[in-house]
Amino acid sequence: MGTGNGRDVRLLVLGGTRFLGRAVAEAALAADHEVTLFNRGVTNPGLFPEAERLVGDLRGALDELRRRTWDAAIDLDPTQLPQHTRRRVEVLAGAVRHYVFVSTISVYADPSRPLLEGSLLVEPPAQEPDSFEPDLYGACKVASERAVLAVFGSRGTVARPGLIVGPHDPTDRFTYWPRRLAEGGDVLAPGDPDAPVQLVDARDLGAWLLRLVENRIGGVFNATGPERPLTLGALLERVAAAVDGDARLVWTDEQRILDAGVTPWSELPLWVPGDEWRGLLQADVGRALAAGLTFRPLEETARDTLAWSRAAGEQQPTLSREKERQLLSP
Repeated sequence: MGTGNGRDVRLLVLGGTRFLGRAVAEAALAADHEVTLFNRGVTNPGLFPEAERLVGDLRGALDELRRRTWDAAIDLDPTQLPQHTRRRVEVLAGAVRHYVFVSTISVYADPSRPLLEGSLLVEPPAQEPDSFEPDLYGACKVASERAVLAVFGSRGTVARPGLIVGPHDPTDRFTYWPRRLAEGGDVLAPGDPDAPVQLVDARDLGAWLLRLVENRIGGVFNATGPERPLTLGALLERVAAAVDGDARLVWTDEQRILDAGVTPWSELPLWVPGDEWRGLLQADVGRALAAGLTFRPLEETARDTLAWSRAAGEQQPTLSREKERQLLSP
């Protein structure tokens, strides 16, 4: 089968068995590429028996990567402490022709405004941490981006995803909505139905990352979706229709929800009150579209996510039904 340009790829996937990495590996194996997975062998170790497996820690010794060569590597380490990123790119500098680094939309300094790839970035940490610190997430990713591009230059690609959704999502940042809307009844809908929303199915993102590798496309890309602007109201209505729920959206004032102690985004997914962070859901994706990023229908993502969620059982805690009922009561 091979690639779109007739060239098979020997691909090293750093990670590859949980969520986005799983989607990358599935896409690469479906295209008959030669896939090597490098990870600890802890998460879903039985996945992808047809792929070569190298056991090691992305933040530890990299001996298994030495004295080997691949056409490309896709780096999916979620925390990306710069010291570990530097070590990986230094080891792989002469071992791979193309290095794709998965960063984050959180690298931008002013998330209140719509984001372009050339928008100002946060400054890397003055003193790099030795362990993951959530407050330094974006800053560490900036330092890691620079480490990759310093070594690989035009042979490097930086992808900056926003919210990644779909089956196997360990965070429940989208899964809450298909599950809740499928239950039906009065559903708390937060704030402004016209608030912007962006998200990308992990399977679409994974297929696109592979496309970058196949065509050796370098550069920096915002990597979210959909292709056209989407509002929270439209998203919830489309998801409700897709999962066949009899849900009735009850739009509720943001301050009332905040006063009840509900945490935006994590406890009530897709809700970003005020304007301080609105730009994170208004990233320009024109460059990614030109480089081949495509999107499946939102309805397909919602149905597949719901089916996976029901089969997987309990997920991360989000808004409890009890708290929702209290907020919906007069």
